[in-house]
Amino acid sequence: MAARKTTRKPNVSGDELQKYYREMLLIRRFEEKAGQLYGMGLIGGFCHLYIGQEAVVVGLEAAAKEGDKRITTYRDHGHMLACGMDPNGVMAELTGREGGYSRGKGGSMHMFSRDKDFYGGHGIVGANVPLGAGLAFADKYKGNDNVTFTYFGDGAANQGQVYETFNMSALWTLPVVFVIENNQYAMGTSQQRSTSSPDIYHRGAAFGIPGEAVDGMDVLAVKAAGEKAVAHCRSGKGPYILEVMTYRYRGHSMSDPAKYRTREEVQKMRDEKDAIEHVRDLILQGKHATEDALKAIDKEIKETVNDAAEFAKTSPEPAIEELWTDIYVDA
Repeated sequence: MAARKTTRKPNVSGDELQKYYREMLLIRRFEEKAGQLYGMGLIGGFCHLYIGQEAVVVGLEAAAKEGDKRITTYRDHGHMLACGMDPNGVMAELTGREGGYSRGKGGSMHMFSRDKDFYGGHGIVGANVPLGAGLAFADKYKGNDNVTFTYFGDGAANQGQVYETFNMSALWTLPVVFVIENNQYAMGTSQQRSTSSPDIYHRGAAFGIPGEAVDGMDVLAVKAAGEKAVAHCRSGKGPYILEVMTYRYRGHSMSDPAKYRTREEVQKMRDEKDAIEHVRDLILQGKHATEDALKAIDKEIKETVNDAAEFAKTSPEPAIEELWTDIYVDA
């Protein structure tokens, strides 16, 4: 891909840019490998890839602090990696192996990490939104200044429970950032056909919830908006909405041929707005690293992802006895 002319002069260090580059590249290479394993039959069930949307989670994690929580929908692998979950454990869970985060029983859509304050992956559209408000309620009850990032898509934004949650969160001034990952297609339906209002974040106005739209293909813009949102929440002012305008390069899931859009549309986004290439351009134009140094980062990340795939392949399948664990809580 040819380098694009970048006129923006960000007030960030070279180290910071390389950190974002590395984190976004890890997500992309991981998802590419997951797609390969799915094609080989090593991943079963549903698998929703995050390729193209990497700047959203990387930018928002840059605005988070220790103790903040995150919860999302089924397109969740990027969120796991961005918050520091081990690629080995994530890949092993995708392949249904004992070494996975849910010991092979959750798969792509249902893995968790309390150590990293990641509360899922949820397969039912919009169902995670009230759960995110519940996490925020717990922090308010405890009297700390933690924030919960509650992610959902433009399709889920039309679900009724989202607005019930907006209402309760505003009433109780909960420290929750509602992140609408608007990748422009709810499964195969474009936002223009499914949503009556052009800007989804404006719907929070009915509940007194402020918000804004953000360029989700620019990790620095996402980080800046995230810092504004978390400052609002930490100061006790209640929820905030970020509508992050992003784009997925692959189909809705691995079974989606994505015939509802043209190849030219996808290629135009790749050529003009790719988030990873944007940061790569900033690094090179700022002389923060050489082409060879960036190639070395890519090689290192590919090795990490290949190691994760090998770990997943060699990890045993769960024992039959696992069918009976995690069903009831010991009281």
